[in-house]
Amino acid sequence: MAVFGVLKPCAHGAAKYGIDPGQWQAHMCGLCLGLRDGHGQLARAATNTDAIVLSVLTEAQSGPAARTTAGPCPLRGMKRASVVAANAKGVQLAATASLLLGAAKIRDHVDDGDASALARRPMRRVSNTWADRAQEQAAQIGLDVAPMLAAIATQGAVEARAMVASAWLPTERDTVQSSADASGSATQVAMIAADPGAACQDSRPAMVDVVTLDELTGPTQFCAATLFGHTATLAGRPENVAALQEIGRHVGRIAHLADAIEDLERDRARGRFNPLEATGTDMPRAYDLLRESESRIRQVATEAELDQLPTVRWALLDPLASLLRRLGTGLGIAVGHVCRTPVTAQQHSPYEFPSPPGRRPQRPGPFKAGGLVLGVYCTGMACCVDHTSPCSGEQKDAWAKHCDCGSCGDCCGSCGDCCSCGGEDGCCGDCGCDCSC
Repeated sequence: MAVFGVLKPCAHGAAKYGIDPGQWQAHMCGLCLGLRDGHGQLARAATNTDAIVLSVLTEAQSGPAARTTAGPCPLRGMKRASVVAANAKGVQLAATASLLLGAAKIRDHVDDGDASALARRPMRRVSNTWADRAQEQAAQIGLDVAPMLAAIATQGAVEARAMVASAWLPTERDTVQSSADASGSATQVAMIAADPGAACQDSRPAMVDVVTLDELTGPTQFCAATLFGHTATLAGRPENVAALQEIGRHVGRIAHLADAIEDLERDRARGRFNPLEATGTDMPRAYDLLRESESRIRQVATEAELDQLPTVRWALLDPLASLLRRLGTGLGIAVGHVCRTPVTAQQHSPYEFPSPPGRRPQRPGPFKAGGLVLGVYCTGMACCVDHTSPCSGEQKDAWAKHCDCGSCGDCCGSCGDCCSCGGEDGCCGDCGCDCSC
């Protein structure tokens, strides 16, 4: 299951919406303190930057949440600050999501063999503890997490089915090629290319079950939909539940696909599972699915008038548009606006990965991993310094870097002419996106 990490609001973009750029940090600090106070120091390591948007969305619909004064923290230059109270409903929902996603991530590391034999048992214990704590936390805000835990538990079985089915993909390609060579008819070649499954129907065992990309991303979509929808329940806005569930479903899909795109070459090099590889989905198709989901999110937000809330546009819609621009650039697509792809995008170049697969970093031993957890995560140092993951040995960015815009530029200044992306009137027609930026 993909763990979120795609929503990074631009601190510079907050001004155009009249939003205090420190609001995101206030919610992040509130979440971190809520995890510490409710579940112990170790739980602070579960702080999830995308879960913060749940707290932001809840507050955007219900009005400002209670604030409290937090003590000195390295992330704030050892200064005190006003942060969202740990008992705020939005923070409790974000804490539930962080614990759930943290438990799933740890379990994935163990199942993928990223942890040493000595570390697997304590890691599983932490994963189970966080899952139990998530249930307790959810009960306090009226959220039933049992269906989400059940969905997460099915991910491994779905991936195993996909791996069995993917073993037959080369056979299908070979069958198509041999059939094309054997027949001089252009019509037959076109028919086989359009339906390769028909060409190898006799060669594929009847028991092989083809798994679709939607099935593989299904658990992530379901969990995100449930969590996003519950923000409306907590805010006392039942009319927004359906819209936010739909938005959450597509956010989950985007998170899973974006993760698969960026990890594809590394997964291939390491022999690890990747949903794109398992389903034979190429990069252009994966990007089309991302654009489809992003467009649907904007459409639903417009229909429910959620796009009229400045915080929703700043914390949700704009970061998703920025993500698609970044991935589109990696694919060699000159993206002027996410709702339009120019003719030049018909020819895709290989995806330019942010960092090369390279050699797999050496996993830290049990003592070093324990020292990293205690010295980096429990002390809050992960907030302000780049650090080594105790699970995989990979270098991770400081959480503070997720509070800024990074390389997004000045909103539309680096993404092209937003308001000339289509139509005779220079607008985007009925695609649901906003061109007033």
